[in-house]
Amino acid sequence: MRSRDYGPDVLAQQKRARPAPPPTVEAERELVVEDVATGFCGAVVEVEAGGVVLEDRHGRRRAFPLDPGAFLLDGRPVTLIRPQRSAPAGRARTASGSVAVHDHRARVAQASRIYVEGLHDAALVERIWGDDLRVEGVVVESLDGVDDLPAVVASFRPGPSRRLGVLVDHLVAGSKESRIAASVTSPHVLVTGHPYIDIWQAVKPASVGIAAWPRVPPGEPWKEGVCRALGVAEPVDMWRRVLAGVHSYTDVEVGLLGAVERLIDFVTAETV
Repeated sequence: MRSRDYGPDVLAQQKRARPAPPPTVEAERELVVEDVATGFCGAVVEVEAGGVVLEDRHGRRRAFPLDPGAFLLDGRPVTLIRPQRSAPAGRARTASGSVAVHDHRARVAQASRIYVEGLHDAALVERIWGDDLRVEGVVVESLDGVDDLPAVVASFRPGPSRRLGVLVDHLVAGSKESRIAASVTSPHVLVTGHPYIDIWQAVKPASVGIAAWPRVPPGEPWKEGVCRALGVAEPVDMWRRVLAGVHSYTDVEVGLLGAVERLIDFVTAETV
């Protein structure tokens, strides 16, 4: 008796065609896309290694990684990549807005220095002025606050060819910081600063993706108060967000820009 042919085994696993990967699209400036994970929609304003910065219609900016299929373009998933076309010839700019110096090796560190209050201050200064400072051979060092500034200045032994610039937070009339700054009288030291409570506040809220920096009640630690108001677990998490939002001088307030530029001019001025 002949067996009947019932066709292929219906219990056998069928090979399923793998979905095609999302198309790649060059992240050109002004290209409007939506981040799949967060729903943030905005135009491309900057592309860096491994990431892209989007700006929404309210001027808020956020940085996102260039993950496969992480964005929607006209409702369809795409993978953004860095533009492949070579940039037009022109005078490139550093993050501080100055003309970039190409094929220049970092100068040997000079005797003059810039001191800042903490590690966050140093990281932010490096983010914007790092290229300029390497060209000039100026090192930025972090202090643990400025309460002992007169002693720190004395140990530095400033002189005509060994100048010291100090960046101070919350340098406003009547503050503790202003009194400490006034106690330093050496002609070879410039103490200047910004009016913001902390260096975080010198970053524009829109660059961090918030409407404004929260008001923290007197007596409450400022960083912790900011995190509480914004629903962020730890200050270290908020700091990552702050630093990720800074890409150039346009992301920080004028008060910080002016203070740092004065310090750089002071410590790099030619002695007579």
